[in-house]
Order: sequence, then C-alpha cells, then structure tokens
Amino acid sequence: MDYNKLAELIFPDITGTVDDLEARFPKRDLPEGAKVTRFAPSPTGYMHIGGLYAAMISRKLAKQSGGVFYLRIEDTDRKRELENGVEEIINSLNKFDLGFDEGPFEGSPVTYAPYKQSERKEIYQICVKKLMQEGYAYPDFTTAEELDAIRAKQEAAKVDIGYYGEYAVGRNLTYEQIEEKLAAGEPYVVRLKSPGEAGKTVVYSDPIRGKIEMPENMMDVVLLKSDGIPTYHFAHAVDDHFMRTNMVIRGDEWLASYPLHKQLFELCGFELPEYAHISPIMKMEISVDEDGNEHQHKRKLSKRKDPEAAVGFYQEQGYPSESVLEYLMTIANSNYEEWHAANPDKMIDDFTLSLAKMPASGALFDMVKLNDVSKEMISTFSEEKCYEKIMAWAKEFDKKLYEFGTNDKESFLKTISLWKMSGNKVRKDVGKWSDLAEMFGYLYVPENELKLSYEVDEKYNADQMAEIINEYKKDLFLDAENWFAEMKVMGDKLGYCPNVKEYKKNPDAYKGSITDVCTIVRVAITGKKNSPDLATIMNVIGKDRTIGRLDKFLAAIGK
Repeated sequence: MDYNKLAELIFPDITGTVDDLEARFPKRDLPEGAKVTRFAPSPTGYMHIGGLYAAMISRKLAKQSGGVFYLRIEDTDRKRELENGVEEIINSLNKFDLGFDEGPFEGSPVTYAPYKQSERKEIYQICVKKLMQEGYAYPDFTTAEELDAIRAKQEAAKVDIGYYGEYAVGRNLTYEQIEEKLAAGEPYVVRLKSPGEAGKTVVYSDPIRGKIEMPENMMDVVLLKSDGIPTYHFAHAVDDHFMRTNMVIRGDEWLASYPLHKQLFELCGFELPEYAHISPIMKMEISVDEDGNEHQHKRKLSKRKDPEAAVGFYQEQGYPSESVLEYLMTIANSNYEEWHAANPDKMIDDFTLSLAKMPASGALFDMVKLNDVSKEMISTFSEEKCYEKIMAWAKEFDKKLYEFGTNDKESFLKTISLWKMSGNKVRKDVGKWSDLAEMFGYLYVPENELKLSYEVDEKYNADQMAEIINEYKKDLFLDAENWFAEMKVMGDKLGYCPNVKEYKKNPDAYKGSITDVCTIVRVAITGKKNSPDLATIMNVIGKDRTIGRLDKFLAAIGK
C-alpha cells in the first residue's frame, strides 16, 4: 500500500503539516518545573463536585509552580451539548475563585487558541493525515452489522472483544477497493492501525498510585468519526501536545486508557505529559440486609441520587467558595489540616499541594465536616465581608433577604454582629447563608411570613407570662446598654428577684428570678429561649414590629 497516496485520497484538502502546527503552537516559555494544566469538560450537563475538585487540583499545581491553568472545551458531542453550557462552566468556576489563565473567553491570549475542540477540526485532520502517511491509520468502511458479526465470532471463540489484528477486516482493503467505496459514497471512519501486540505490557508510574503495569494497546480504535470529528482519545492527545500541557489531572476511570494514550502520543511523535489519576468523590451509604443488619459501604456521588453531587447545590445553599475549597483541600492532601492548624493566618494559596499525599482510594465526602469547616471559615470573615458575600448570594437565591440588606445596610450589619459575636468571643454557628433564615428567622424572615414556634417552658403559666409582657409593653426598653438594668427594675416591681444568687438562696420569697423575666420576653419576640442580644434584635426589627410580636404572643397564649 502506498500510504502517501492513500493519505492524499482521504485528505485531499488538507495541505498543512504537523511541522506547520509545531511552529504555530510553540513551546511555552516558562520556568523549569512549571506545570501547564487544564480543565477540559464537555458542556453536556451540570458541573459535578468531582469536576470542581479536579479543577482545584489542576489550578493549584499550575499556580504553585509558576505555570499555566487553562480551560479547554471538549464539545465534539454536539447532540448532547447544552445551550450556554460553556458560560455555565466558566461562571461556576469563577464563583469558586478558580479562574483560568487562558480559554474560550474574551481577553484570553490567542497563541494556543482555539480552545474549543469543535473549532480545531483541521488540526486533528493534519495529524491523522500524517499517521496515515506513516502507515498507522486507515479508512474503515465496516458497517454496524459487520461489527456485530465480528463480536459474535469473538464471543464464540472466547477471545478478547474488539477491533484488532485479524478481526480488523478494514486493514485488508486495497487502495483500489478503498477508492471504489469512496466513489460509491460509502461512509467510513478513520482508525488507528495499532502496532501493539498481545502479551506485551507498558509500565507506568503514577504520582498518586505508584508503579502500574498494564497490557499494551492493540485495538484499532477510531480516530476520526464518519463526520470527520475526532474521538476523545485522539483529540485530547493532539490538543494536549499543541497546547503544551505537561500535567494532566483526571479521574481514575481513565487509568485503563493510559496504554492507548501513550501509544497515540508516541506514534504522533509527541512528548507524553505526566498523568495523575485522582480518586472519585465518594459518600458513605448504609444498606440493610434481609436480617435487618446495617452495612456501611462507599459509593460514588451520583448525579441522580445525591443533590450534593452538583456544584450548584453549594451555591444555592450559600456555602462560601472559600469553605468548599478549604474542605476539598482537606480531602486532596492528608497533611493540609495539620498545616493549616500550624499556620492559621495562611490560606490555600500558601500551601504546597503534593500529589504523593493524595488518596489512592475513594475520597469520602462528609457534609457534616464541610459544615464544620464552613463555620470555622465564616468565623474568620469580617462583618463587611460577610455582608458582601451574603448579598451576592441573596441577590440570586433570597430576594427578600437581599432587599433587607440593600435597603438598610446598617441594620443588616448589626444582625451579622449578633450571630457572629458573643461579647468578645467569635461564634461559629453559621455554616452557610441559607442557615440565616432558618436559625434567625426572627431577624431575616419578613414579618407577614414569620411563624414563630414558641419554646415556652411548662413552668410558666399564661397569667404569669401575660403579666410580664403587658408590663414590658408599657415602657419598651430598646437601649442595649441599659436594657438589662431596666429589666431588673421591672422584674423587681412584679415580684421577681433581680439577683440570681439571692433568688437561689430564698426561692420561695419570689415569683422567680430576673432570668425568668428575660426568658419570657425573649420567647415572645424571637420564639426561642436562647438568642443573641435581645435589645439589639429589637433595635433591628424596630419598635412597631416588637410590639406586634408581643401582641401575637399574648394571643398565642390566650391572653
């Protein structure tokens, strides 16, 4: 077979060469050891938390080495592509502060563009043409029915299933037969003519998993589909080479593809990047057997079963981006928590990620721990930073909270100080912004929608509570500095001891203590026995709303 002649027959319009591409996409001028990494999703669905995890690791490795982190869109599956899918990917990662140095967006450098595979068709065909000229690619006209027959034959013979060796019947066509089929308009794909042999192996040293030995690839995989669009396997090799990627972070489901990818790089004359295969994000699930015994087992986070699998879940819930990345970093490197405890004033950017310290088995995602990490993170934010982040979240997910915060910023900042500080001590109660309405509805839920469930202690009767509330309404104390002193005076007037220690010595001499008086007023206004500073709460909600709540409480207890 004259492979040069065959290549001209199949690619008559392709005049460019691989040498032209080498000149067009030069090697990057970067410091020694700098990593060029990429995030290369398909715009065919929502962003998975595993994708965010991989993007974070890829970006971190590039940044800490003085390298480049870029976005490449693998959009060759046009049937499944979502409208605005690319914008969704970019926006999702930007919200988590995982921006790119390069990619398919305005302002990006153009040296290694285009960054969408759908716009790189000629580049792939130039490389396939070269493979065909060297005898490593051929057009294959085998029909689906013929492929089924080959598979049935292999199953009967109990040999490996696939298109290879003697079963790769398309290898045997003559130039004249190919020419005839083209003239007849028969559809075809272009396949790799693999030089791999059964029994041979490739050895691979994964920076996470160590040394791995696998069978050499001997399958004649499809390089170009019938529409001239490349398969993932071939496209990624061409793109990673000409975008000068030298480090690829990907899920361990791609580990089995390593022999094929290594072969493609070598046959194309490209330098193989370093591959690191990360473990999937897992969750612990409990199942019950026939005898009623519970069993724990790990499984992958499922798009169908687990809302937390979607990155959008964390945005909707209002987890700060810093919290999510902080938690993911504790999964990524076993020494991160210890490092952060020793360096509390430093952040992720100061930490050096090590692939050798990444988990080789499934990384367990723990929502309880994420909440704890997020509470810790929010406790470090200033009130102004909390305000900015809450407003950014509320603008999209809680319009009424956004309206409150933008109409009266001063009052809103007071609410933040309420749940953030207890005297001089920083509280760690809030883990996500959606907690605010749930935990502090008395502050954040509009009055016409507020439904308080009063935590009334059984030891208080309705008459006793009504007496305190009616007395309190007469002269509403709103001065935070003097509120407790005024409450003592009022309580003393009604027969409640203003000193708790004194009350404990002689409880029968009083109706109760100042603690009882404050608790009843607190429950009437907030519904809860415990809350942040009540005087500040009343100042935030205002006198009219405070009186309204006192009246609602009286009605609720039948007074």
